[in-house]
Amino acid sequence: MNLYLLGATGSIGLQTLDVVRHSDEAFQVVAVTANTNIQSLRNIIDEFQPQFVAVGLQEAMKQLQQDYPDITFGYGRQGLIDAVTFGDNEEDLVVNAIVGSAGLEPTVHAIQKGRNVALANKETLVIGGEIITPLLRKYQVQLIPIDSEHSAIMQCLHGEDPKSIKHIIITASGGSFRDKTRTELQSVTVQDALKHPNWDMGAKITIDSATMMNKGLEIIEAHHLFQVPYDHIRTVLHTESIIHSLVEFHDQSMIAHLGNPDMRIPISYALHYPSRALFDAKPLDLIQVGSLHFEELSEERFPMLRYARQAGMDGGFAPTVLNAANEAAVHLFLNGHISFVQIEEIVVQCLKHFRVEETLTVERILELDEQVKDYVFEFYS
Repeated sequence: MNLYLLGATGSIGLQTLDVVRHSDEAFQVVAVTANTNIQSLRNIIDEFQPQFVAVGLQEAMKQLQQDYPDITFGYGRQGLIDAVTFGDNEEDLVVNAIVGSAGLEPTVHAIQKGRNVALANKETLVIGGEIITPLLRKYQVQLIPIDSEHSAIMQCLHGEDPKSIKHIIITASGGSFRDKTRTELQSVTVQDALKHPNWDMGAKITIDSATMMNKGLEIIEAHHLFQVPYDHIRTVLHTESIIHSLVEFHDQSMIAHLGNPDMRIPISYALHYPSRALFDAKPLDLIQVGSLHFEELSEERFPMLRYARQAGMDGGFAPTVLNAANEAAVHLFLNGHISFVQIEEIVVQCLKHFRVEETLTVERILELDEQVKDYVFEFYS
């Protein structure tokens, strides 16, 4: 199996390479991309010897070209597209582990190339789901979710009639601040927000988990992945992160997917899909777990859930505005320019300010994404 890995030096990218490293199946890492973590990228190149490498900046590419003359290099936005379209089609899988809206365009090109995509970049479907879904049908390409929640739903639905679905139920750990009141959120710090209680993830998604925007984006992602109406997608607070999602059927039965919070498990499932491969992760010990707990996930306590659901239901460019505002606001929070609660304020302000009713295209989505971010950075940096 040939792998084309976008975002190789990030959390999901490194865990993907760890699965490859310990897999009995022969994976050939053909192409990798990274943004600015060049030392980590050098380590990956030395170990996996890809044929194509793309980085964020041209200057970094030129330095690498001198040290690795036998590798084909690219950089920037075009470098991501070149990575997913590199070489001829054989038995191929693109793993999109980029964070943010930058993941949309290479996903589109991978589909048009006829390559299946293992998707960790939820923004692809959040902002481009209305474009991606018909492309998948046209090019007969599979999109395999890596998000633990959506991987779980996909496995729960295996062999089931879509008409039998009553609800999809997405679980949420509650993030770093699940026990804090909204008043207490006024004074939390970046360091506090990055302390996720269960999962080891990148900074941006950890902040999204704390605001619950991550769960809101997952609602939109689930709508497009499984073609289930928004009013049939629910969320529930489940602090142990053992049940990753559930599906409720019309016969009142539920199927749940359980496992330890280890992202390498859904990554392994996506890489080997539709087979299940032996993977040496920590087994789930139900006796040790003892009990599981569930609580209502209040949209009053976590209003980002409500904003995201409404943006998804509005469709068109609304999810693009929501996502771009959130990406910019999280960046500002991580760099100390705004407070935690201002992330919500910025998202709401942008949803009111940007009302775009045009034909939905990838080019216009990316253009609007940039406009919204520029707007946020101008007023809050």
